[in-house]
Amino acid sequence: MFVAASTHCFSDVTINKSLQKLADLEYNASEIVVGNGANDLRPEWLVTDFQAVCRLCLSCRQISPSAFFIDLPTDDPNYFQKYNLCLKLCKTLGVVTTIVKASPVGFPYNEEFERLSKLVQLASGYGVLTSLLTEKNAVSGSIDSLNSLCKGIQGLRIALDPSHFIYGYKTPIDYDSIVPRVSHLRLRDTTSQHFQVKIGQGVLEYKKLVDQLKRCDYPGALCVDLAYLPDVDPESELRKMRLFVESLL
Repeated sequence: MFVAASTHCFSDVTINKSLQKLADLEYNASEIVVGNGANDLRPEWLVTDFQAVCRLCLSCRQISPSAFFIDLPTDDPNYFQKYNLCLKLCKTLGVVTTIVKASPVGFPYNEEFERLSKLVQLASGYGVLTSLLTEKNAVSGSIDSLNSLCKGIQGLRIALDPSHFIYGYKTPIDYDSIVPRVSHLRLRDTTSQHFQVKIGQGVLEYKKLVDQLKRCDYPGALCVDLAYLPDVDPESELRKMRLFVESLL
């Protein structure tokens, strides 16, 4: 296990500046977001200048990409082509983990099964893992659905974001059964009323979760993913979070 942070932690600056800020806070691994946000790595850049994108991802020598989050609508008509380009980027940079979003709640299960099966098949050709992100209002917000999808699709893994099993529930949802299938982990402090709170004010049982992952010989990232909070210094929070997560290893 190792500590990483998402480029979304500094969503108001470019990717290379975000990577530098994370490196200045002594992170040495990053989850790079591929999408259409202000500081995202745009899929079309992979078409126009692939080598420039590779240089961008490696622009800060102190920090290395450990995963790519494909933050694109699942109904994008060019989704598979864009995902294939991201897989090529993974292979070129030696990254073995991609994180993909699930379709929204209500999307036909059989169609989602087929979509994810195709993504896993594409990724396996590059030696890359497809990790399905847990999200409350998506197909992946159900523990039963996650277990069913992973049992039915050989090679599909889970990118666990525990906040989605805490926020909005009177008591946290038990996600113990999916921990052995986790290949990426996102972390922030959360309560039932607030998706993100200051470090130390949430209810996530960090030590229990990390101990579970250790028993499963989890080799992946403990990825800090903090959004901006009013009246909170983001760099201070990120530094505290890194030190805290490192203390669990």
